Amino acid sequence: METSLLNKTAIVAGSTQGIGQATAIEFAKAGASVVLLARNEEKLKATLALLSTHANQTHGYIVGDFTHPHKMIVQVVGYLASRATPIHILVNNTGGPTPGPISDASAEQFLDTFNQHLICNHLLVQAVLPSMKNAGYGRIINVISTSVKAPLANLGVSNTIRAAVANWAKTLAGEVGKFGITVNNVLPGATATERLAGIINNRAGKSGMQTAEVEKEMMNEIPAGRFGKPEEVAAAISFLASPAAAYINGINLPVDGGRTASL
Repeated sequence: METSLLNKTAIVAGSTQGIGQATAIEFAKAGASVVLLARNEEKLKATLALLSTHANQTHGYIVGDFTHPHKMIVQVVGYLASRATPIHILVNNTGGPTPGPISDASAEQFLDTFNQHLICNHLLVQAVLPSMKNAGYGRIINVISTSVKAPLANLGVSNTIRAAVANWAKTLAGEVGKFGITVNNVLPGATATERLAGIINNRAGKSGMQTAEVEKEMMNEIPAGRFGKPEEVAAAISFLASPAAAYINGINLPVDGGRTASL
């Protein structure tokens, strides 16, 4: 089965750190031309320098702030209009909201997170869908969370909005499958990223525990006995983006070391 991404072009959101950056690097290794999307131009340039480049690969970046969805999409559409090649792959990936119990969350927190995740994902899909249909090939991969299967403690807003994104994606998968386009969700577990470090520090601050104690407690919940690596999540995303995954559509794929206690 073909897992190469040669002659494919991918947009990877949130690609200057963590899982997004690891995915961009993995895509480039697999032969894809990669378009990075994030808000910090200096970090975009630094990530661009990490991408391997071979024949037929042209990498680039778009500066776009997901806290302003409609401004962001204007930047994306303008960039796409300047390119002659179609977009074959879209990775929707956005940092999660501030941890906290759902009972303390404000309406503004829900609305802001909804805009940064579901609305931005939706606008990006609308921007690339015509190109994917014309190419007869499309892979839309949403990086969400295992919370869509089992809500996580102290992540009330995230649990709510991630579930909305998962159901949006499942609905979309049913609509676009006939065009050779798949829509899947990757659900990272505890992965060694800045986001995880923030969650650990937040939990330590609220409980009075040391960060090392919190880390140990979290690892004890994972059958693999460790946190995941961004590169391990990126490998799963790269497979779903490949021709070999053509018959995988509308699924939630946990990459969590076995932690989630459901099928």
